[in-house]
Amino acid sequence: MFYQKILDQIQDEIQPLLGQCPPADYIPALAEADNTAFGMSVYTVEGEHYQVGAADTPFSIQSISKVYNLTLAMRFIGDDFLKRVGVEPSGTAFNSLSQLEYEHGIPRNPFINAGALVLTDTIISNSCNPYQVLLDFVRTTSGNETVEYDERVFQSEYDHGHRNAALVSYLRSFGNIKNTSDAVLKTYFYQCALKMSCNDLARSFSYLANAGRLPSSRSPIITSRQTRRINSLMMTCGTYDEAGEFAFHVGLPCKSGVGGGVLAVVPQKMVICAWSPGLNSKGNSMVATRALQLFTEKTGLSVF
Repeated sequence: MFYQKILDQIQDEIQPLLGQCPPADYIPALAEADNTAFGMSVYTVEGEHYQVGAADTPFSIQSISKVYNLTLAMRFIGDDFLKRVGVEPSGTAFNSLSQLEYEHGIPRNPFINAGALVLTDTIISNSCNPYQVLLDFVRTTSGNETVEYDERVFQSEYDHGHRNAALVSYLRSFGNIKNTSDAVLKTYFYQCALKMSCNDLARSFSYLANAGRLPSSRSPIITSRQTRRINSLMMTCGTYDEAGEFAFHVGLPCKSGVGGGVLAVVPQKMVICAWSPGLNSKGNSMVATRALQLFTEKTGLSVF
């Protein structure tokens, strides 16, 4: 019950922070999220599970889905994804167009929007029904057959995704998009609109803490080498242009989303997911970030 006690303490300590930051407002459907909500879940490689708060409340996972994107791209084409996407931190906003010009249409990494759009294009090229491929994968890894996408969030992103549309067009001008722009955008918005809880996400990404295998079934998802690569990219690029702050304060590979979720991996031990919709100026959940910092401080778990 050690980890449950830690989660209970964290829930008490973050209470004064709830409601201080607004939810994402550039996607109208996300602007209505309750910024006083908080949930946190821990899933260990031994199959133990601990939770606190609204850990079973589904929310829009947004950019956390980029980890699924990268995993599927690796399953389809292995290291060939590196021909079209880099692995360096961007140092710019997640939806920036500026670097594509002088880097000849090769996005810096898979976790900025441009990189995720290129990998979405890769998945479309290697599957007959990319929506179903993604949904089947998420349902299998999370053990939750009811996981679905939010039609309202999808439509809201599609109607207001002008910068992402510009990114696709710009990438196409360099020959780095092969499928139709509309197909790429719709598939990308679909994955971002997936609704999952902290419990779903912690369980679903447990393969990242277990050398590429799901602890629940021992089923291989990716190789141990690919797992190390994803975790390294989460550490250096997973939290927009705040990755250095996360490495300094949290010390774990993390991936965030503007829906307020933050996923963290402790290799060989566990996956943690914290959620609260209020975002800081970098687009990361202020409360979830603090909760993860408290977790590593109280447990001593860090990759450093």
